[in-house]
Amino acid sequence: MRLLLIEDERELADALSAALSKHGIVTDHTTRLADAFELTRQNTYDAILLDRRLPDGEGLTFIPMLRRTGTDTPVIVLTARNEPLERVEGLDVGADDYLGKPFLVDELMARLRAVLRRPPSLTELQITVGRMVIDPLHLSVTVESIPLDLPRRELLVLVALAKRKDKTVLRSTLEAAVYNYEEEIQSNALDAHISRLRKRLLDAGAGVAVHNIRGVGYLLREE
Repeated sequence: MRLLLIEDERELADALSAALSKHGIVTDHTTRLADAFELTRQNTYDAILLDRRLPDGEGLTFIPMLRRTGTDTPVIVLTARNEPLERVEGLDVGADDYLGKPFLVDELMARLRAVLRRPPSLTELQITVGRMVIDPLHLSVTVESIPLDLPRRELLVLVALAKRKDKTVLRSTLEAAVYNYEEEIQSNALDAHISRLRKRLLDAGAGVAVHNIRGVGYLLREE
């Protein structure tokens, strides 16, 4: 899962990004509405977390701008402005949920799962491929009902491949699923993740294989 966090409190943003990372979530962070809008043009996000008080304006103005582009990505407003009328205002302009600060990460995760279950979200609740069942929201994998424990980045690669099984997935798409835009990516990092993932899938008898499409990307196929 990849999120966009629009929040001008750097300490809070860093803490939240680190906490979400433990749930297998890649977070792109920006402090400004203008930069956020450009990031949504360049990337596909599963959800957006939006603060209201930002250096270049009221955060709620971002939502109608986003919707006018035809983007239906769920937006959760995170703010200290949590009076009933302010929550109504946020929901009326198109926010999918409204969470007052301070909040527990567990509550945020529950709200994320809730908005991602609503149509027309593109996130599947479960993906079955080979002998595996993958739950992208809870980041769990089982092989014939036996849990398969995978490191976070290998799991993110697997989810990205499984969502597009039997189709070639570009290297850039896989890197976007695993790293945020601020991280420096070593040239062989993705290949190393996939090499280890291949071995774990083979050892677990997952019934799938990851194929290298030379110079393009990778493909997950049932064997």
